[in-house]
Amino acid sequence: MHRAAQVAVLTGAGISAESGLPTFRGAGGLWRTYRAEELATPQAFTRNPQLVWEWYNHRRERVRSHQPNAGHYALAQLRRFVGELILLTQCVDGYHQQAGCVDAIELHGNILVSRCLKCGKDGEVENWREGLPYCACGGMQRPGVVWFGESLPVTALERAHAAAATCSVFISIGTSALVYPAAQLPHLAGARGAYVVEINPEETALTPYADEFLQGPSGEILPQLIHALEKVSS
Repeated sequence: MHRAAQVAVLTGAGISAESGLPTFRGAGGLWRTYRAEELATPQAFTRNPQLVWEWYNHRRERVRSHQPNAGHYALAQLRRFVGELILLTQCVDGYHQQAGCVDAIELHGNILVSRCLKCGKDGEVENWREGLPYCACGGMQRPGVVWFGESLPVTALERAHAAAATCSVFISIGTSALVYPAAQLPHLAGARGAYVVEINPEETALTPYADEFLQGPSGEILPQLIHALEKVSS
């Protein structure tokens, strides 16, 4: 690892679950009897934008009331030991940036950002009217995340594909390995000759294809990895 010229890391909801945030597919995925799949869609927002915003405000408060964990901070330290670290994330909480990975590539957007439906500007909510947020231009804002049925941001996806195609080591952390196109990235990396490592408490669809499977919480395994790299480098 410490001799790797380029390391690509893909993180999923599992790493933030260790901070106390529920995953869509976990036991905490329900809100007012609604499933995430019923609310995180363009159709749901069109039908009832206020309901969708209430759910996202609930999720935003959860994000703000929790913190990055040891796994997030360990990933920020990893760049000290490799030639180049490219961090790709399906998480929308911004915890990687808080922990020090300010250049994390957000494949699914950021829940703390709002996007204007009129001018397309990303930013904070300018003002609320009748329970809905509006931009300074007068347009209604939507959460700045990728919903079910929407395409990933083109630039982020292109950078992710480039990282997977050129890295020497690919590490998949806390992902279900079921959500495409991100789930295809470790396979792309492996096909190009990268050493693929999976870190997860449970086996996934990726496990049989990984060169190495480290079973357990990333908040425990990643600090151990950093400690090992420090010993090798000293």
